[in-house]
Amino acid sequence: MKHIPNCFTLLNLFLGATAILYILQPGLTYQAEGDGLVSIPEKMMWASWLIFAAGLVDFLDGFVARWMKQASEMGKQLDSLADVVSFGVAPAMIVLQFLRFSYSSTEGGLDITEWALLPAFLLPCAGAYRLARFNLDTSKSTGFKGIPIPAAGILLASFPLVNWYAKDAWIMDLLLQPWLWYGLILFLSFGMVSTIPMLALKFSGISFRKILPFLIILAIALPISFLFGWLATSAGFIAYVILSLLFKSTES
Repeated sequence: MKHIPNCFTLLNLFLGATAILYILQPGLTYQAEGDGLVSIPEKMMWASWLIFAAGLVDFLDGFVARWMKQASEMGKQLDSLADVVSFGVAPAMIVLQFLRFSYSSTEGGLDITEWALLPAFLLPCAGAYRLARFNLDTSKSTGFKGIPIPAAGILLASFPLVNWYAKDAWIMDLLLQPWLWYGLILFLSFGMVSTIPMLALKFSGISFRKILPFLIILAIALPISFLFGWLATSAGFIAYVILSLLFKSTES
């Protein structure tokens, strides 16, 4: 019985590793600006669903461990290792692929060096640092310090779906701007290593004050989902960050 929560955690890791496989799969090939062909991993959107599933399992493993009273130090460390893969490395590979697409859409973009793509790996590095700090934190805080790596990972995982289902040209054009991805890398990396107080993405007791931020996020994301599809994930994330700053500042 004591290994059941760890099985959930290992499933999280398995889903994240499988997502990386889909991200690296060859797919559609098209003529880029200038000379050369660029391969788009058309199955990358399946990686998004796998990362979303990993997020659900990541929520359940802690819930199951507390419910079965089987929380352990091993489970805590294993959870962090799984999170680095599912919400750090896999989303970083998505960002790397989008950077490739972005540069390939410009003249001479195929001549870029690997150095232009390497910043994507700041994301798992920042996530690993945050998780290590979290594991050493002995305070009884009810919230998070810094952006939680699952939130950052799920945000990045939504972009292949945004790209796949986008009906507006401006959305697709936006996703082909390298500055967007470098900006996200810097913002999310800084957010994860920071100690900015954030709302916990879990429920420990039900009260109107605790669920109010999530009701607001839902009220913002739902209308946007009808208008712009998966961009609602980005809107929900922005709302989460802003509400964390507002609600946590009123608690201090």
